[in-house]
Amino acid sequence: MKDNAISWFEIPAEDLDRAQKFYETIFEIQMIPMEFPGFQMRLFPISDPATGVGGALVKTSPGFYFSSESHGPLIYLNANPDVDSVLSKVEKAGGKVTIPKTLISEDNGYMGVFIDTEGNRIGVHSNPE
Repeated sequence: MKDNAISWFEIPAEDLDRAQKFYETIFEIQMIPMEFPGFQMRLFPISDPATGVGGALVKTSPGFYFSSESHGPLIYLNANPDVDSVLSKVEKAGGKVTIPKTLISEDNGYMGVFIDTEGNRIGVHSNPE
């Protein structure tokens, strides 16, 4: 394994425009549109594609992905410098916070979990303060 355990992630979206607006709002970013035959994507920006972990919101044919509030993997997105900077925007953007800012440990920082506008359970993590 190289530098990161994760190299790519995809978050399913039934309404790609709604999902894009949600994530751009809570993370204060601009997502990058990308189209492939049968796939529509909105990429999360990364500063160095050679070393960073990339990911996207994805809309594809029905049945390829299923959003879930309770099943399947749970990914954690970077919320540095503070988990609350993201969680505080979730409900206004149309999501729901299910686990508020929670201390993991003094060495490992903080986490929180929300349900996005598409029904996906997503975690956020920030380093120790």
